[in-house]
Amino acid sequence: MRLICLLRSSLFAVLVTLWTIPFGILVSLAMLGSLRLRFAIIALWRHGFMALSRYVLGIRYRVIGRENMPAEPSVILAKHQSAWETVGLQDIFPPLVFVLKRELLNMPFFGWGLRAMKMIAIDRGSRREALKQVATRGTDRLRDGYWVVIFPEGTRVAPGEQGRYQPGGAHLAVAAGVKVVPVAHDAGECWPKNAFVKTPGLITVSIGPAIDTHGRSELQIGKEAEAWIEAEMRRLSPHRYPDATPAQ
Repeated sequence: MRLICLLRSSLFAVLVTLWTIPFGILVSLAMLGSLRLRFAIIALWRHGFMALSRYVLGIRYRVIGRENMPAEPSVILAKHQSAWETVGLQDIFPPLVFVLKRELLNMPFFGWGLRAMKMIAIDRGSRREALKQVATRGTDRLRDGYWVVIFPEGTRVAPGEQGRYQPGGAHLAVAAGVKVVPVAHDAGECWPKNAFVKTPGLITVSIGPAIDTHGRSELQIGKEAEAWIEAEMRRLSPHRYPDATPAQ
């Protein structure tokens, strides 16, 4: 089984690289066109990526809680376990942008796509400046009709672990006057952090009730989102937590 997963992962790495290179070039050339055109190009790339994930790696996904998605653009606070959700969430939600570290923009081809999509790149070395960048650029993206995804723990965490939740997402939601949508998932079970070998399986993405930010503090909003995400993680991955209730 391990050898089969290694072979499938190797084939996936080759195919996704070959798939990414022309799109990195194409979306860079599309910088001369509209943002809508660039999103259309990336959507085509994403469909190919997800198809390779499904048919080469054997990784599928399901979504629960779609009815919790607000009609208007909102801030998504999501668990971060792997690279899968950086693509998978785009397949689930309306047009969106991510808050990410600036260094990713320098990656050949993939980074070019991120830059073309006007992702919110921040300097994580300065917390105060990063908060300012998230609030300013994030508000602009939301007003333009794009959702904003923030991984509040700041980095990938292994299944069963919890990082320190940062205030950037709640800060942006309050500044822009929009709702917060908490999202939990178990992608790390199939696509482990920093692991080359992926394993077949079904990823569950759970969308929680939207949190209204009107008249509430950033601390209250952040704590509520964190509580829901971590409680839901115990439902999705009960084997990672003692005395947890499995998801239905």
